[in-house]
Amino acid sequence: MPGSILSFSKSNSAIIFDIPYVKIKELAISPEVLLKIPARIACHYKIFPVKLKENSLTVALAPPMDPGVLDDIKLLVGLDVEGVLADERDIADAIKEYYGIGAETIEGILGQNDSPNSILPLPETEDIDIEGLSGDASIIRFVNQVLVQAVKNRATDIHIEPYEDELRIRNRIDGILYDMPVPQNARRFHAAIISRIKIMARLDIAERRKPQDGRMKVKAGDEDLDLRVSMLPTQFGESADLRILSGSMLYSLSGLGLSGSDMDILLDLIKKPHGIIFVTGPTGSGKTTTLYASLSRVNSADKKIITIEDPIEYQLKGITQVQVNPFIGLGFATGLRFMLRHDPDIMMVGEVRDIETSEITIRAALTGHLVLSTLHTNDAAGGVARLLDMGAEPYLLASSVECFIAQRLIRLICPECKLEKKPDSETIKEFGAKDDMNKVVFYEGVGCESCRFTGFKGRTGIYEFLPVTGDIRELILSRAPSGRIRKKALALGMRTLRMDGWEKIKKGLTTISEVMRVTEKDS
Repeated sequence: MPGSILSFSKSNSAIIFDIPYVKIKELAISPEVLLKIPARIACHYKIFPVKLKENSLTVALAPPMDPGVLDDIKLLVGLDVEGVLADERDIADAIKEYYGIGAETIEGILGQNDSPNSILPLPETEDIDIEGLSGDASIIRFVNQVLVQAVKNRATDIHIEPYEDELRIRNRIDGILYDMPVPQNARRFHAAIISRIKIMARLDIAERRKPQDGRMKVKAGDEDLDLRVSMLPTQFGESADLRILSGSMLYSLSGLGLSGSDMDILLDLIKKPHGIIFVTGPTGSGKTTTLYASLSRVNSADKKIITIEDPIEYQLKGITQVQVNPFIGLGFATGLRFMLRHDPDIMMVGEVRDIETSEITIRAALTGHLVLSTLHTNDAAGGVARLLDMGAEPYLLASSVECFIAQRLIRLICPECKLEKKPDSETIKEFGAKDDMNKVVFYEGVGCESCRFTGFKGRTGIYEFLPVTGDIRELILSRAPSGRIRKKALALGMRTLRMDGWEKIKKGLTTISEVMRVTEKDS
């Protein structure tokens, strides 16, 4: 009886009814097969076409298998239809991969003859439940599907990029960009997608010539997310970047990946009553996270902490945070001047970009304040050269700066598919490690569903601490180049970014190629 199928597992169903069981990921799916089943039909019946032979179409169904589905599909496509069993999750993943995220929604809109620019706005609420909004085919639903999939993929950024004949959507996962499969005809709805995002972020939907920045709060399941939205006019329309920030993220120094010795140095630094701590590195290297974790550690009722940021990425309870607004003349330098009148103990400056900001930051440190800030330099020693190039006086730097900390983020090997594998000799030689390689066990992720077949899952930091001690101060006073300062720091025991990366390789946390990707070769 057909009803008896309900009591069997997928493997039992395949055996009892002599139905083949397939793994869709192992099959080569031709484009002509996909044309036989529209995306909305595949999603509605939870099926996926896998093979076309003459007048016979083979489709994968998830158990329990309903024979009536095959009859419906036969009437819809006008072909003989055979069924095979496949895992329900594999079918859902295949629909997203081959048809694209939200393909059934786009087809539904086209089927309803909706205008590509039509928008159905939601009531303005504090939080938008992007998982709960799954009604009729609309741009609202398509945007929600893109957001939900990005959250499931652990993405930190969503890039929506229009080109002449396609709309490209990419996710940044663990620091690397990956294409998100979208339907080919999604390009027709680019303007509507951008307008929907603008409505959610409360931006001006009529303004398409100027860049715009905004924020939105959304709810994905039980998680509250804060999305930072940026619009940029391009040749083929507006490009959007959505930075996904977790509202429940907890900042802790123990989660930064600091070694024991580096942790001791940082704890001593943030206990100092005055001075400047500079965290250096390129955009996306985790500088803000390090600063937030440091502030969270010293945050207490007896300390007044004020920050000035551009933008404020996370709200920190008990800390006064100021947003830079150049349109009204509120820059870092202006904000710093007024912050000093509010009797702060600790201050954080999002970035030192110019001589005016650097002078006020130094003055704040010299008048009894602990200041944390960032610089865009490749290594710790480069921070000195950067400030001198801005026009800062060497004697002021030498007397105010306590430490330069360079950092990068490296991907961690996926624990689910981690296997022992020694890199080739040329890679080891180029890396330049001095240890006995025969005593080191190397690991690599071979790729699995848990890590989306990348071999990596999650990230941690590697660090380079350059405390400004007596010998380093003398070099700063003499305007020594960064190379000499770096050489002296190494002689005093500084560990470079690559050296810290090597320690994490020896612990089996990451790979040589990953550390080489984000660091320069040590001279």
